[in-house]
Amino acid sequence: MERMRVNVAVGVFMLLGILALGYLSVKLGRVSLFGGTGYRVTVDFPSIGGLKAGSTVEIAGVEIGRVESIGLADYQARVTLRVDGAVKLQEDSIASIKTKGLIGEKYVRISPGGSEKIIPPGGRIREVEAPVDFEELLSKYIFGKV
Repeated sequence: MERMRVNVAVGVFMLLGILALGYLSVKLGRVSLFGGTGYRVTVDFPSIGGLKAGSTVEIAGVEIGRVESIGLADYQARVTLRVDGAVKLQEDSIASIKTKGLIGEKYVRISPGGSEKIIPPGGRIREVEAPVDFEELLSKYIFGKV
C-alpha cells in the first residue's frame, strides 16, 4: 500500500512538471495557441528583406504586436500583423521594416499618423517605407557606384 502511494505521488509530480514545462514553452516562445488577442492589419511591401513570421511590431520602440503571416499578393509581399487591441492605428500610419543593430533581426516599425480616422480590424496600412538592402548598398560602395 505504501509503494502505491509513492507511485501516485511520483506520477502527480511528473504530470505537474510536464505541465509547467509546456506552459513555460508557450509563454517564453511567445506562441499563441488560440489565435491570440488583438486585431489583424495587413500591409503590402515591395520587398520584405528577411522579415519572418513571428517578428515584432513596434511603435516608438514598444512592442505592440507580432507578424502573423507573410504571403504574396499582386507581386508584392502581403504581411499580416496582429496588433494589440488597446492600440489604435491612424489611417495615415506608415509601416516600415527595420533592423535591430547592423545585422540583427528584422521587425516592423509603425510611425503613427495624425489622422482622426482609425484603421478598423481587418483593415490595411497603405503607407509603407521599403526596407534598406544593406548588401546592395555595400556592393555599390565597394564598386564605387555610390
